[in-house]
Amino acid sequence: MASGLRLICASEELAEGGRGIRFTVDRYGRQAPAFVIRFHGRAYAYLNECGHVPAELDWLPGEFFDDSKLYLICSIHGALYAPESGRCLAGRCQGKGLKPLEVTEINGQIFIEQENNHG
Repeated sequence: MASGLRLICASEELAEGGRGIRFTVDRYGRQAPAFVIRFHGRAYAYLNECGHVPAELDWLPGEFFDDSKLYLICSIHGALYAPESGRCLAGRCQGKGLKPLEVTEINGQIFIEQENNHG
C-alpha cells in the first residue's frame, strides 16, 4: 500500500446512492467530520459540513442523499449538492460547495490521501 493512504472502508460497504461512511480527518489541528459516498460507480469524499453553515449534512448518520438519490442534501435547510463535484446546485449554499477530499479505490478498498486532506 502506498504511504499516505488511510483505509476508510471496503468498497462493498458503499452502495450506489446509498448510505455513506462517516470518518474524521485532521484539519487545522482538530478532528473534522467527513464522509465518503458512491455515485455513478465512483467513490467521492467530502468534509461533512454544509457550504452555507457549519452543520453536518446527514439527516441520520450516513444518510447524505435526497430521496431521488441524485443529490446530496443538507439536513438543516435542504441545500442540494452535486455528488460528483460537491458543487452547490440549489439553496442557500450558492457559490459555496462542499470541500472535497482526495479518495482512491484500490483492490476493493476505499482510501483517502492523508497528505492532501488536512488543514
